[in-house]
Order: sequence, then structure tokens, then C-alpha cells
Amino acid sequence: MKKQKPLARSAGVLFPVFSLPSCCENGTFGSEAYRFIDFLNSANQTYWQVLPLTPAGYGDSPYQSYSAFAGNPLYISPEFLASDGLISYKEEKKEYSDIDYEKAYRKNNELLKTAFKNFRPNESNAFTVFCIKNSHWLDNYAVFMAFKKYFNDKPWYEWDEEIKFRVKESVNRLADKLSEDILFHKFCQYKFHSQWSRLKEYANKRNIKIIGDIPIYVSYDSADVWASPELFMLDSKLVPRSVAGVPPDMFSQTGQLWGNPLYDWNAMEHDDFKWWRKRISHTAELYDVIRIDHFIGMVNFYSIPYGEKNALNGVWLKGPGEALIKAINESRGNTAIIAEDLGPATKEVKKVLKKSGYPGMKLMEFAFDDTPFNENLPHNFDSNCVVYGGTHDNETLCGYFSGSKKSVVTFAKSYLNVAKKSDIPWGIIRSAYASNASVAIFQLQDYLSLDNTARINTPSTVGINWKYRLPDSLLTDTIAKKIKDLTQTYARSSKS
Repeated sequence: MKKQKPLARSAGVLFPVFSLPSCCENGTFGSEAYRFIDFLNSANQTYWQVLPLTPAGYGDSPYQSYSAFAGNPLYISPEFLASDGLISYKEEKKEYSDIDYEKAYRKNNELLKTAFKNFRPNESNAFTVFCIKNSHWLDNYAVFMAFKKYFNDKPWYEWDEEIKFRVKESVNRLADKLSEDILFHKFCQYKFHSQWSRLKEYANKRNIKIIGDIPIYVSYDSADVWASPELFMLDSKLVPRSVAGVPPDMFSQTGQLWGNPLYDWNAMEHDDFKWWRKRISHTAELYDVIRIDHFIGMVNFYSIPYGEKNALNGVWLKGPGEALIKAINESRGNTAIIAEDLGPATKEVKKVLKKSGYPGMKLMEFAFDDTPFNENLPHNFDSNCVVYGGTHDNETLCGYFSGSKKSVVTFAKSYLNVAKKSDIPWGIIRSAYASNASVAIFQLQDYLSLDNTARINTPSTVGINWKYRLPDSLLTDTIAKKIKDLTQTYARSSKS
């Protein structure tokens, strides 16, 4: 197995694109994204870690996407569509406290429809090249989205039987009828990738690398499952035999029932993981580093019978392990991997992780349980790891310690050598930066000392997540200098 080299000593910021300030209902690839990269550059950061950029599905979650390959059209910047001459657009300076997704989707679709009407695909060589290069996923995705609208946004498994089962003649007949809608969705993907490529290039020229997060599983209601049901554990009626999740944990006493269909690993291994190879190769073009969410599921995965109301009755099964890692390594090029190995990491998981060379993760938010042997404490770190305060699934550091037990707070203050509870978050950041972990990454909210009103996601809940918006006034030169000073003090900057 090809072993990945350790990441250089560095630091970064975790912050989703949708939370960026902008004149739209959600953050975009517009001018504020460029300003954020300038902020990271002035703070001497090496990484910007984003959440999945794929189209959000159930619960507005980027981890329940309609595609493992496509980009979310919500991130397409209207101001850049205007500069391309495709729409007339006047920015309205307005600060949004959170995201109203229904309104955001409606306005975004209206603007993109107008841009599409003014676009001449037959005269665009770049568009043609994009469609040909990405046809292996783009064709199915565009058809899927057009069909989804035709069937009143119902999931594909509730479509007409012949379309649900992809009877060729029926699919082709409906696709011909909806050819303009299919072309529209290809146009949206073209604009998404064009704007993202330009933004990434801007970041890379300023020595900022992008860490992209990919969920291990895909949504049941996705182009991936509809187009390739043979790769998933579905029965003859295309109903999942079992679904993904995790057993009871600190987030839920009944476990987490994610509901994603499980892969048929035998079928995938039979064709040498062709789908995964394409996914990793495609993702490696979008990011400089790929963080694989729920990495442990590649080695052993939790299988819950379909129809269960919670995750209590699941069982652990063996995944492909090294065979899949080999396929990933042969497809990722020079793009590095970070393995999200949180949860019940067995000996086999640790063995595969060590053999691959991928750095695992540490969460300092959960380090202070009154024992010096907690693996999330800096003195216990292996150097080949990425330390976080918390992830998008966790409370902010301020929010967490405001409600922590007295023993946790007492131990944290003692360990971090701080006098007040309010000093703990920055004490954690300093301790992580000082550690021998190769990379230290914190949510922007933690650098800004924000409470749980700035939380991104609360697992096992729906309707309250993925809504946070950053007030434009918080990205100041003062906070950038504070981060920069810490970065230089602990030799986590490659810049002079």
C-alpha cells in the first residue's frame, strides 16, 4: 500500500461557504469569499476547510446530497454571473442573521434561469469540454434533477415504475421531452465549477490550500443510487435492505440513524471500486486535501435494518479496508487525505490508518474528562494527526464549556494554565498550536469566541441546522493579527 507522507506543520480554519457574509440569502463564491481568503492569508493560515459543496438534500444537510459529484448551485455568485453578462444584478447591502433555504433556492433558481436564457451553449467551447470531461456523472445528475422536478420533487423511488427502474426506452423518451431542463442543470454545474476553480486558484496563489470534506455515504434519494442501484444494498424493489448510522454515543442514547443506503462492497470490489475511483479522482480536482468523513466505515460499518426507528438494533460488519484504500491512493494523485476516525476505532481501523499514513483526528473539546490519559490531550498526540477544537457537529468551545461540569472546567483550567472559564477556548487553541500535531484546525467561531448561537449542526436533529451566517463586522484585522501571532509563535506558518 502506498503510504502518504505526513502533512507539514501548519494551521487552518474550518468554516462553511454557506456561512460567509454576502448580499445573498446564503454565502457564495462571490467577493466575500475572496475577502475571507485574504483574511486567512493575513492570519498566516495554510488551510481553509469547507464542508461538502455538493447539493444539499434532506434537512438542508450537505451530508445528504443529491449527488456525490455535483456542486450546489446555491454557491454560484450572482455578481459574477452579472460580470459575465448573463444577468442584470444590483447588490443590496444587507446582513442576514441566518439562512432561509426556501427563499434562497427560489431566488437562486430565478437568477440561474435568467442566466441560462442568455447563455449560448453552442458557442461555448469551454462548456462543451466541461460536459464531455464530466459526462460520467453529469449526464445522470442532470437527467435526475430534471426528472425530479417533473415528478414534483418526489424522491426517485416514488417515480413512475419504468423511470424508477430505468427502463431505457422510457428514460430516453422523458429525457427528450425534458432536454432543455437537462441542459439547464448542466449549465448550473458548469458555472459552479468555473467559479469554484477561479476561487481555489486565488486561494492557492496566496498559499491557502483547500480541505474538502466528503461524506462516506450518499443519500438514498440521489443520482448515484438511482443510476447505479447494483452498487448498493437494495432489494429487488430497490428498497434498502439496511442503512447506515452509528450506535448510541454522546450525541444520542438511541444512536444516530442516518438512513443512507449501505454500499454493496462485494459488488464494488468486483469492478475494482470503479465508482470510488471516479469519485476520488473528481474530488481531488476540487480540493488540495480531502477529509473522508466517517473513515472507520471503510474498515467496519454499522448496519441497521431498514425501517428501524432508531439505531439500537444495528450490527457491525466488515468493510473492504485496505483494498479500498489502495484504490483511493491510486486515484487521488497529489491530493492528501485526512481520515475522520472519530468514534469506535477498532484495532483493525488503527492498523489500516497507520499503514495508509493518513492522519487521524483529535478533538480537544472532549479532552478534559479529569484523566491525563485522554487521547485528545496534546501530550498524548502522535505527530501524524490533525487537532481540532471541535467539528461542525459540535458545540462551539465557548458554548461547550459554559455548560460543562465543574470537574471538567477545573481540569481544563489547570491543564491550560488559565484563571477563568472564559479563557479556556483560547487556552485550547494555544495548547493545540503548541502541540506536536502536524496540523491544527479550529472553527472560525472558536477564534471569534462565539457561543452556541453560532453552532453549525446538532446531530440527530432536523430543521435547525446549517443556517449560521457570519456578521461581516467580525472579520477584523485585530483577530487576524492575533491568529497570525500564534501561528508564528508555534512555527505553524510557512510564510515569513
